[in-house]
Amino acid sequence: MADLPVLTLNNDVTLPALGLGVFQTPPDETRDAVTAALDAGYRHIDTAASYGNERQVGEALAGSGLERDEVFLETKIWISDYGYAPALHAFDKSARKLGVDRIDLLILHQPLPSDFTSTLEAYRGLETLLADGKVRAIGVSNFMVPHLTALLDHVSVVPAVNQIELHPYFQQRDLQLLHAERGILTQAWSPIGGITFYRDGIHSSTLQDPTIGAIAAAHGKTPAQVMLRWGLQQGRSVIPKSTKPARIAENLDVVDFDLTAAELATVDALDTGRRGGPEPELITLENFGRAIPEE
Repeated sequence: MADLPVLTLNNDVTLPALGLGVFQTPPDETRDAVTAALDAGYRHIDTAASYGNERQVGEALAGSGLERDEVFLETKIWISDYGYAPALHAFDKSARKLGVDRIDLLILHQPLPSDFTSTLEAYRGLETLLADGKVRAIGVSNFMVPHLTALLDHVSVVPAVNQIELHPYFQQRDLQLLHAERGILTQAWSPIGGITFYRDGIHSSTLQDPTIGAIAAAHGKTPAQVMLRWGLQQGRSVIPKSTKPARIAENLDVVDFDLTAAELATVDALDTGRRGGPEPELITLENFGRAIPEE
């Protein structure tokens, strides 16, 4: 298998462009999924404090036989741990569960518009962790243009990454343009549209999209592989999720073909402008706050 592309962040830290995500992966399945991914050749794992499976990610990493610096590890601070001191403590909790001294990429999970002051203070905590060498890069997740603009107006370190919902049916082009202008890497969660959608009033899935299916057939690939290739060729980081070893390996097998310019444009044209995941503006402590355990 050819080598996966490597992307360079705005502080010269590099990461494999394709990683394994473990959102909604039960803890008792996470260890096996991450082990299968590392065995298959993945060297980038994405988790989060709110997923409840950081410990199992760490156990798989520890049991892999790989050196720590061979695997790029990223995690996220949940909104319940926003504020300066809470964010510093959130790092301690995540590092302890992951079994590491340093985290490669630490990001804020949501913008929390209802208390953006605590969001800014949490980001300043990330800046301190970066300056202290406890993390190699910092970033955000689910920040829309107004949130990201407000953050950039008040902080010293430009986020290295903004991890957002991005797939053929929801492409967030204005946000991607802002990322490009400010040197922020676009990282796609749900890059194969694994959440459900209603398109023209009909339940639909990117995996059953006939346009994507035709491109896949032309290359002898699956629709999922075409969507991952589409993201990679356009310079994004993609973090597909799976717990099945065969699918995990399949998602990695996306570097031996190229989509043509016409095919890329055809996939671009599938954008509906409608998100499948939660609206970041509606994430509040009242609705989504929950304590992140110490252990």
